[in-house]
Amino acid sequence: MYQKFENYLRTVLETPKKKKQILWGTLAAFMIAVALIPSKIVLAKMLPGKNSDTYSIYIDLPIGSSIEQTSKVGECVTQIIQKESQVIDTEVFLGGGAPLDFAGLIKGSQFKNSENVAEIVVNLTKKDHRDEPSYTMVQRLRPQILQHCETLIPQTSIKFTEPPAGPPTMAAVVAEIYGEDTNGIRHLSQRVQEVFQKTKGLVDVDIMQDEIVDKFEVHVNSDKITQSGLSVQQVNDTLYMAFEGMSIAVKNSQKASEQIPIYLTLTPENKKFDAHTQDAVTLKLSSLNLMNSMGMMVPITEVINIVAVKSNPRIMHKDLREMSNVVAETDMVSQVYPLMAARTTILEQFSNEYTIHKTGLFDLELIDKKNHQHYDLKWDGEMKVTLDTFVDLGGAFIAALLLIFLLMVIYYKSFALSGIVLLGSFLSIIGVIIGHFIMNLFTADTFFLTATSLIGFIALIGISSRNSLLLIDFTKSLITQKGMEKKEAIAYAAATRAKPIFLTAAAIILASTLLASDAVFGGLGVSLIFGTIAAVIASLIVVPILLDNSSVI
Repeated sequence: MYQKFENYLRTVLETPKKKKQILWGTLAAFMIAVALIPSKIVLAKMLPGKNSDTYSIYIDLPIGSSIEQTSKVGECVTQIIQKESQVIDTEVFLGGGAPLDFAGLIKGSQFKNSENVAEIVVNLTKKDHRDEPSYTMVQRLRPQILQHCETLIPQTSIKFTEPPAGPPTMAAVVAEIYGEDTNGIRHLSQRVQEVFQKTKGLVDVDIMQDEIVDKFEVHVNSDKITQSGLSVQQVNDTLYMAFEGMSIAVKNSQKASEQIPIYLTLTPENKKFDAHTQDAVTLKLSSLNLMNSMGMMVPITEVINIVAVKSNPRIMHKDLREMSNVVAETDMVSQVYPLMAARTTILEQFSNEYTIHKTGLFDLELIDKKNHQHYDLKWDGEMKVTLDTFVDLGGAFIAALLLIFLLMVIYYKSFALSGIVLLGSFLSIIGVIIGHFIMNLFTADTFFLTATSLIGFIALIGISSRNSLLLIDFTKSLITQKGMEKKEAIAYAAATRAKPIFLTAAAIILASTLLASDAVFGGLGVSLIFGTIAAVIASLIVVPILLDNSSVI
């Protein structure tokens, strides 16, 4: 077999037409492979979805919603979830978040503490015992839950949160909006939210800021309280006892070592208001009477004033600048492409109200045309991590190429030979990209080109460089020591070194098959498998042709 390969390679080296065909074919394969990325046939993503044994569902109702309304939406969600055979159980936390986990710490689960919020933790069977990954289940159930449960209470928001496969982030796509005008930040945030909601691939869109709602404050009238023979504390205690509950007495029991407090409060039904109006609040409080120092009953509404006011939302700051976050998750797609689509829409639709300047790679500066207020739109979340990671890996890749090139220049004292080694190493990218394209054809989910894929590609540079070095050194020794003719030496060296190259490649490929099926490190395995195949072909066919065309040997 090796003799046949030697004869074939010698025929190729002696035929200029065949050499040109192979070189042009290699260039065409490289161009086709690279074109698969911008054409979106091979999609890039930081990390694929993580197949976990649990995920959470956040429920956010409008501010002022009762715990009963929150419970109604939660029951709707759990009824759908519990129909799944792969769900072991669900844990519902009404009025707050679940105990902190890896994802909840970043997403602010600890700040959920009101009647209009809830968190549902879904526990699944072990991933080794089920066919459907958790992220596929979330993608399948999300439309069904939103359709049936989000419409029960107007303005309800239901979001799904999965444990991250890599560094935890607030969301897949986060738009940070900075400015000096609070109302302007809120307005711009709402416009960005509308763009996210219309962008294909983005789900669970939300603004990380409080709503401004109408509320009613109860102000005590000290003069009327004094004239009525009451006290301010009596008014405050009665209001608190009616709606929150207060201990008014104790009960002794032989079965208890301590006294048992007795709490008094209105029934849940009597705590409800007929409408969200000042008249409804006045009507409800008018049923509360206080006994003054003379034993007379005084309606509490006689000594208080009910004032309609606007709520005071929290003002968020980052790096000493007022800001707001608009967040969105991706529906089993890379966050890069929805972000680019949303950014393009912002540039097109916001130009009527803002003067827009591009800052950095994706960030924008918006200037209001009416009041000339400046706003900065910066991208964060998994997109920021992806961008930073790919930039760092790209830098590591360039550094690896330069170091290899410099070492080869020092070793061979030839830029031409060093360039041949470098080019042979770089051609493994053909196998890496085409390998992801092939895997995407045979997997149910999208097989992304991930950060681990690039790590595999960088690792291949050293492997493929070693193959070229063996070939070049052996060829030079055959020419200088054996006196062989150049073409004969190149063909003989390639055929002789083919066996150890094949054995090394086989070891890498067989070892990498264990990684290829992993959700996170699958890209690394595929890069090593297909990249090694491309590196072997480049070392045994392309590099010999380049050596023959070179005049340094």
